[in-house]
Amino acid sequence: MSLVQKLFSLEGKTAIVTGANTGLGQGISVALAAAGAHVFGVARRSCAETLEKVNAVGGTFTEVIADLSDMSAIDKIIAEVSSKTERIDILVNNAGIIKREDAINVTVEDWDQVINLNQKMVFFLSQAVAKRWIEDQKGGKIINICSMLSYQGGIRVPSYTTSKSGIIGLTRALANEWAKYNINVNGIAPGYMATNNTTQLRNDASRSEDILSRIPAARWGTPEDMYGAAIFLASDASAYMNGFTVAVDGGWLAR
Repeated sequence: MSLVQKLFSLEGKTAIVTGANTGLGQGISVALAAAGAHVFGVARRSCAETLEKVNAVGGTFTEVIADLSDMSAIDKIIAEVSSKTERIDILVNNAGIIKREDAINVTVEDWDQVINLNQKMVFFLSQAVAKRWIEDQKGGKIINICSMLSYQGGIRVPSYTTSKSGIIGLTRALANEWAKYNINVNGIAPGYMATNNTTQLRNDASRSEDILSRIPAARWGTPEDMYGAAIFLASDASAYMNGFTVAVDGGWLAR
């Protein structure tokens, strides 16, 4: 194996990917598995499609059914993964929800659902995994999935924008505290991707045209566009990267 292959290889590693049953989580699961990791995909629903895609690239994937809106899911996830592997090496906090509504009409219930999953769960799941890494002194990798709305305000998504703005800050904060333990905490900010979260936007001809007109790449992104950044941040190739968020956005932020 060459130096470059070694740097980007995930052979022998174990990764947890939340929201792995569809969209970006599915794509990241396939990428990490293709690079050699045993991926444990966490979702509320079946990850059968993800398993099929991972099998197609010769990877290893194990489904973990858990409801991430419930904080007790953390102990369940850690216990289930730990029963099947020696240690966790990589955590990808991808699961999230978006609720589109005029700010004036947002309810407390809807606000809390978004913040609890997109922000609170990310922190406490990261904390649970980091405690193990600090104890065994072997370090690990955390990748937080941010958003273009980590940088911008957006329209009709105040709770989502708040949660994703918070995640980019949390990524920096955790890196500041945990880098000394050989824990790398970084983020990926996807641009406008063709996933379940953007179905409403893509079905709105006017909004879709507005969005595409600003993307230099002139297309919606795909889960496959996340492969490179995910493997990079999960591998030894990014060993000296801490607290940074990589935009995979077709040039949106450069516009």
